[in-house]
Amino acid sequence: MRQIVLDTETTGLDPKEGHRIIEIGCVEMVDRRLTRNNFHHYIQPDREIDAGAIEVHGITNEFLANKPRFEEVAESFVRFVAGAELIIHNAPFDVGFLDHEFRRWRPDAPCVADLCEVTDTLAMARRLHPGQRNGLDALCKRYSVDNSHRELHGALLDAEILADVYLAMTGGQVALHLGSESREEDGGGSRVVHRGRIDPERPSLRVVRADDAALEAHARRLSAIQSGCSDGCLWLKDV
Repeated sequence: MRQIVLDTETTGLDPKEGHRIIEIGCVEMVDRRLTRNNFHHYIQPDREIDAGAIEVHGITNEFLANKPRFEEVAESFVRFVAGAELIIHNAPFDVGFLDHEFRRWRPDAPCVADLCEVTDTLAMARRLHPGQRNGLDALCKRYSVDNSHRELHGALLDAEILADVYLAMTGGQVALHLGSESREEDGGGSRVVHRGRIDPERPSLRVVRADDAALEAHARRLSAIQSGCSDGCLWLKDV
């Protein structure tokens, strides 16, 4: 199962008013594990960025002056996301902008729905937590996801945070890190991730099996989920 957690930053709020995407950040997960095979580009929009948008993400026209245009990264973006499930917070916003960019790119370009299945974590959060705040910051607090380094919005940073939130919301492991890594930006505006390597000579991992006490605690946890969720606990349902 390949999933791509995606976020964008834009010049404003509505593509129908000519606003454009200025940053795309994608985080890849395979079988619910973060691979660190990410996609990240800043994009020259060929228009001014609204002052209100700059206050949100801090990206300026001067910073984007030498960045590639959408048509220069479109093919690589399509190859990266094609066939995956896209995980997006408030998906109609990002999908609307992406479809707008596709139409500007070329008349026969696909739309997002042609390429991917889309899961909206905002809609998911509203089902799980009706009547509560379900913005990304609120979900980070609810699921104990560290977002202390998020002073401004950023597409790749927000996608990384959303990946942790999504795994927590759906009962998976959070913040799986594969080793030491460093990041730098190349001349084209891409963010390059350098990963540490696992020693092939490392000893085999010890397998620790659950004892009776752990199994009892697991059963109590499933019972709590069963009583606390309107749809019940998946693991207690007949397959």
